[in-house]
Amino acid sequence: MILAIDIGNTHISFGSAAPDGSVTQILQIATDHSETDYGYAAKIKQVLELAGIDPAVFTGAALSSVVPPVTEAVKSAVQLLCGCEPLCVGAGVKTGLHIAIDDPGTIAGDLVAAAVAAKQLYPLPCVIVDMGTATTIMLVDAGGRFTGGCILPGAAISLEALSRRAALLPRADITPPYKSIPTNTADCMRAGIVWGAAGAVDGILDRFAETLDSEPASIVATGGLSAAIAPHCRHNMVCDRTLVLKGLALIWKKNAEQQAKKSR
Repeated sequence: MILAIDIGNTHISFGSAAPDGSVTQILQIATDHSETDYGYAAKIKQVLELAGIDPAVFTGAALSSVVPPVTEAVKSAVQLLCGCEPLCVGAGVKTGLHIAIDDPGTIAGDLVAAAVAAKQLYPLPCVIVDMGTATTIMLVDAGGRFTGGCILPGAAISLEALSRRAALLPRADITPPYKSIPTNTADCMRAGIVWGAAGAVDGILDRFAETLDSEPASIVATGGLSAAIAPHCRHNMVCDRTLVLKGLALIWKKNAEQQAKKSR
């Protein structure tokens, strides 16, 4: 089994993955810029054991990160925990994905992993909607190429900004309101955030469809907020919160096979 880890701005998601891309479950700890490698090792070990997963089962590890200051600490934590150096998605790592954007070196590892999984597991063209700290909407075209996308503030960022900048507005959570036209302040905020985020995604997907001259063959929602936002989108989409971890496992397998060929 492979330990797949995705370091995000808010959470670090990880899970036990098979080389074929299947993931048993997704676990999380908070992203902490001040945490040490031993601290991360202890936290990951504790959560794995609570989930009934023995760290000794892992024969390899793959990692993506959008938080460079945390990357080295987590890499070192994985070595302490599993005794192996994790494959970190970035320059020089074989992915099998053609990245057809202006500067391929600027694409984050989690987006690469998500696109690799979408290319192998879903009908193409596929639009990936990653709803996390930011919402990223990306296209993998009919030829399996990553061709670009859009980035907008995530629902949590929008809600936090609303509460901070408007003195009379309370803090609220990201849950759908009970009424179609809410009648109290907290529910009005929830409606604006949830339906506003869903409407923004729908609007961008409409523009993608216009460019493609048809709806994409599949739309996959992933990320920590996908369960809260995706059901309120008008486009038909599949929720797959383990998409990035699946992609990391597939990338690990490809690089392990390449390494095996070189050593023969």
